Amino acid sequence: MTYRVTLIPGDGTGPELVQAARCVLDATGVPIEWEIQEAGEAVLAREGTPLPERVLESIRRNGVALKGPITTPVGTGFRSVNVTLRQSLNLYANLRPARTIPGVRTRYEQVDLVIVRENMEDLYAGIEHEVIPGMAAESIKIITRPATERIVHFAFQYARRNGRRKVTAVHKANIMKLTDGLFLRVAQEVASQYPDIAFEERIVDNMCMQLVQKPELYDVLVLPNLYGDIISDLASGLVGGLGVAPGANIGEKWAVFEPVHGSAPKYAGQNKVNPTATILSGALMLRHLGETQAADRIEAAVRQVISEGRQVTYDLKADPNDPTAVGTQEMAQAIADRLR
Repeated sequence: MTYRVTLIPGDGTGPELVQAARCVLDATGVPIEWEIQEAGEAVLAREGTPLPERVLESIRRNGVALKGPITTPVGTGFRSVNVTLRQSLNLYANLRPARTIPGVRTRYEQVDLVIVRENMEDLYAGIEHEVIPGMAAESIKIITRPATERIVHFAFQYARRNGRRKVTAVHKANIMKLTDGLFLRVAQEVASQYPDIAFEERIVDNMCMQLVQKPELYDVLVLPNLYGDIISDLASGLVGGLGVAPGANIGEKWAVFEPVHGSAPKYAGQNKVNPTATILSGALMLRHLGETQAADRIEAAVRQVISEGRQVTYDLKADPNDPTAVGTQEMAQAIADRLR
C-alpha cells in the first residue's frame, strides 16, 4: 500500500528539517507519495493568507500531513497557523511524547512521559475582547463535557494500546470549581470505564513541582488546552528541550504531525539545526498509519546515532563549538543509513 501524505515545508528552517525527515522516512521502505503544499509567511505575501484553503483540502483528501514549523507573529499579525489547522480540521488531541535519549544533555534519566492535551477549547478558544480599550481585556475559558469526555477517552485508549500503566488528569479545580471542576468530574467518570489503567489527579501547579522532582512516577498526563501547552514544554525540558520533542495533532478523520519548536529563521538555509524532533514526528506519523515496525526502527536509529555522539548537530555535542559537529542533512543521512 502506498500512503499519500501532505507535506508542508513551513518557514525558516522548516524546509530543511522536513527534507531531513523525508530522507529518513523514505529509507524505511514504507511507500509514501508526498504532496507538497506551501504555507506560512511566504504564502501570505502571495496569496493573502498563511494557510490557503488548498492546504486544508489536501489534508482532508490524504488524511495525514507532516508539517515543518511555521512562524507566528507575537502580539500582532495573523493568528497561529497551528491553531487554525487544529480548529479547521477538528484535531482535538495534541500528543506530545517526552522520552529520555542517551546522549542528550539533561538532568534526568529514564523519563518516559506522554502529554495528551485537549486542543479545541479552554482559553485557547480565543474568545476575548477589550473591556476598557487600552486598559483591560477579558478572555473566556470554556470547558465542555463532550470535549472533555473525548480527550480523556483518547488518553485512556492511547494508554491501553501502548501498554501504559497510568493516566493522570491535571487541573485547577480547587480554584476554578466550575470549569476545571467539570473537567475533573468528567475525567473521573471516564476513568471508571478503564479498570485496567490506574488513574489519579493532580493540581497543575503541584504537577509542575512533581515533574521536576520525580518525573519517573508519571506516565500519561491528560490536560485542558492551556495547561497542556505549558506542561508539554516542561516535559520536553526534562528530556533535553524542544529540539528532541515530536508532536501530533489528531482528530477523528485527519492528523497532522510536526516538531513543536519554532522556525528559527536566523538559521534558515545554514544546514545547522537539529532534525531530531521532525524525524521523530515522522515516526509518530508512521505509527498512526499502522507502520509500527518502521516507526520502531526510526526511533531506535535516532537513539543509536545520538548516543554514539559522532554524526550529530552542534547542539548535541558536549561543546557546541566542536568542529566535528555535522549538519542537518548529514545527521539525517546517518540515521537513514541505520535503516538500510
